[in-house]
Amino acid sequence: MITMPTKALNKGIRLSLVIFTLFMTSTVDAQEAPTIFGDVTIDRQFSPDPMTVRGMSGGSISGNQVAGRVETATGPCTGFVDETPGHTLALTSKFDYLRLQVQSPEDTTMIIKGPGGTWCNDDFDGKNPGIIGEWLPGNYQIWIGSYNQGKYLPYTVQITTQPK
Repeated sequence: MITMPTKALNKGIRLSLVIFTLFMTSTVDAQEAPTIFGDVTIDRQFSPDPMTVRGMSGGSISGNQVAGRVETATGPCTGFVDETPGHTLALTSKFDYLRLQVQSPEDTTMIIKGPGGTWCNDDFDGKNPGIIGEWLPGNYQIWIGSYNQGKYLPYTVQITTQPK
């Protein structure tokens, strides 16, 4: 009998769901399609602005376990995420204002670890999370979580320097 590690199997199932979702719902040109589970590197003049990345939220690990705390100044560290982040955001310069905002059909959570600390959020705009503010240069790990353990939901993260 061939067995596959649970972590690899979960990632494979999530990636299959994302590909299926994109195939069924995508109406944009393939060259304009958002990155799936992608790592993004940007500077102050990045284009396009806003930039979008997609993924599937959720996992089996408690958000407060990944964050190392129950709450941050930006919100509670709730939900369930994978052990590894869904995205890495590399900022090559300081941003006086940057907004990351999640859109999903169901309630999601966000954890970001990077230079200067850890930030969590769950209800930035309605039921979905977001983080805005001043960002230092460096690498940021981003997890998008679901409220039910093992429930995976499609999402997009919009990254922009534009005020709402």
